[in-house]
Amino acid sequence: MDLALFQRSVDQQLIRHRSVLDLFTKLQESQARLQRAVAKAATQCGCIEVNAHKQAFPSDGTLQDAARLVETHVTGTLCEHCRETVETEMGQHAFYLAGLAQVLGLELEAVFQQEQRRMDLLGPYGLR
Repeated sequence: MDLALFQRSVDQQLIRHRSVLDLFTKLQESQARLQRAVAKAATQCGCIEVNAHKQAFPSDGTLQDAARLVETHVTGTLCEHCRETVETEMGQHAFYLAGLAQVLGLELEAVFQQEQRRMDLLGPYGLR
């Protein structure tokens, strides 16, 4: 996908919520809707299950050992309905993120490329 094309399309369609303040609130709202869609997949549909617990990091292991042991806490697979809902909400979040980038004069593609360079340079030492 061409992120520059996506950002231009967002710019053409983003009329009502063009204010940076509107974009902040729309991003926050879209993030909440995305989280809610994932939560509903677990709590209402049941196609996925979340079993969260403390991550086990070996005290004398390597980063590769830690990467193998860290869990997502998610089992199962999103059903077709839940996948569609999550993808829709994720798309809306991407829309408002691209809108914010546009309003601030940033190129979303350049932001992603810069982050990729950071990951490539720092590798696992850039842990977040």
